[in-house]
Amino acid sequence: MRYKLPLENMFKRFCILLILYAQIGLSQNSKKNSKNQPKENPKEYSREHFKDFKLITDMLDSAKNVSSLRYNMKSVERIGKGYLTASTSVKLQTHPRRSYLKNHQSKLEVLYNEGNLNNKSLIKPHVFPYITLALDPLGNIMRKNQHFTILDIGFDFIARTIAVALNKEKEQIGQHLNYIGKVEKNKLACHLLIYENQEFSYTDYTVLHKETVSSIAGKLTVNDYMLRNKNKLYDNYGYLKEGSVIKVPNFYCKKAVFYVDEKTMLPISVSIYDDIGLFESYDFFNIELNKPIPAEEFKRDFNGYGF
Repeated sequence: MRYKLPLENMFKRFCILLILYAQIGLSQNSKKNSKNQPKENPKEYSREHFKDFKLITDMLDSAKNVSSLRYNMKSVERIGKGYLTASTSVKLQTHPRRSYLKNHQSKLEVLYNEGNLNNKSLIKPHVFPYITLALDPLGNIMRKNQHFTILDIGFDFIARTIAVALNKEKEQIGQHLNYIGKVEKNKLACHLLIYENQEFSYTDYTVLHKETVSSIAGKLTVNDYMLRNKNKLYDNYGYLKEGSVIKVPNFYCKKAVFYVDEKTMLPISVSIYDDIGLFESYDFFNIELNKPIPAEEFKRDFNGYGF
């Protein structure tokens, strides 16, 4: 899935306007009702104060300012009728985009260095046949049984996806997005936000000329792999048959729970739900933010790598 930044900026401007209107409205209402009404509990009326929108705009700004990352991630993704879990160590540089990850369960190493190897990734499975491969990050093999690609790792994609998905609802966002309060998550003090939309469902979509699952997901602002899962198109990354009818979700998800680190304002835990239940979740640990990573650590012969 790929989303364009103008949509993100539209959402941010929309949130800022809502905050301003809310402040004006609250100020006027407080003058009228101060004598007759008891003091409001901010936690109970957080939607009215629009704190949730401010948190999201701050999260977007923080994600944009990430230049490098080291972290560990635990993920749960529904594949077919079951779930795949993974524990992954990640190194990431955003500009130019360079990344190295090691999946400890599958004993797999992946290295991507933008501009090298015709922008292909090096893949090293530490199981038979132990052969290092150079593969397209967006190709069938690398995307098999993966909700997202190596190009999507990090916080910028997650933050942008949340913003663009919420932007789809515009004026209805306030009905579905709630700021719960400050809680502890992954040993960090976090802001907890929950989005829930009971109107989530699937509708028929007729495939147009030269459309893929990913292009349809991007056009409709829905979850790429959720669309694949619903239509059993797990391994279809080419053009779909023109005129065929598939089921597409009307919103990005039915429910989303995300924890934003109070210090860094980054989403360190995100869980997405569909009509069945948990669809995917990602938890981040041991985050090292914006500490420069030597270029040598994105080369295949770096000490400790097995390529």
